[in-house]
Amino acid sequence: MDGSTDAPVADYTNEPAPPRRSGFGLPINVNLEITDLCNIKCRMCGQAYNPKVHNLQPNSFMKFEVWKASIDALADYEDEITLCPHWLGEPCLHPEFDRFLRYAFDHNEGNRLFRYFKLHTNGSLLSEDRIETILDCANRDNMAPDTFRFVHFSVDAYTPAVYYRIKKYDYGERVYRNIVTLLERREARGAKWPLVTNAFIVMPENQHEAEWYLNYWTRIFDRLSLPFDVVYDWPQHLRDNLYFRRLHQADQPAADRLHRHVLDRLGLLGLDANGTWIEESF
Repeated sequence: MDGSTDAPVADYTNEPAPPRRSGFGLPINVNLEITDLCNIKCRMCGQAYNPKVHNLQPNSFMKFEVWKASIDALADYEDEITLCPHWLGEPCLHPEFDRFLRYAFDHNEGNRLFRYFKLHTNGSLLSEDRIETILDCANRDNMAPDTFRFVHFSVDAYTPAVYYRIKKYDYGERVYRNIVTLLERREARGAKWPLVTNAFIVMPENQHEAEWYLNYWTRIFDRLSLPFDVVYDWPQHLRDNLYFRRLHQADQPAADRLHRHVLDRLGLLGLDANGTWIEESF
């Protein structure tokens, strides 16, 4: 394990060069939310406090025709596109998620539509078939190898009791099983994509479990002989990682202090050390 945040970036010089775009050189992040619904109610998310999280319209699922037209329209942009089917809803809750995902990758040959794809999920809805769909899309030979950059899992707990306290649903064991299955299936294929981010937002309810969380996932990565990083800010290197993230709340100084004390306990960042805060995903 490499627990530092200054580990060398992985060397991909022997892999095919990604396509170059001729626009203004400004990367564009497209968050194309396919549903505003979620199947859990994390206490630090607006989903826990408002049944209509965007306050604008009824909760809904995007129609396939809208997804298709939106994906096809990306061909009109010359700048580098990063596509994410998420904002405040759980994308895997969409009944046609697999169809949406396959359509995007089936039509992205040569990265003509998007350069990168990232998936944010709570991980509770990853069936075995869905995991295979994700791995199929992430390992196409007709686009850049790192197109499906990562799956970001919002986990935030180690024990089932704390998971339930934070998220109001008893999905903790299922989430752990699904993440391990994705890693095992990816390893069985000899594939490296997508990378996995296991996120743990530090808060009073779970701060005592941070070391258990670190130790458990360290054992999993070591068992699979997978190099990984342990980070306190958005991952910036191309590896699997454990992400001990700070909570954003009204009393931000209190959340920051708790976060720093947990990082100190984990040996990631001492209380008297200077940290670098980027808080955006690679």
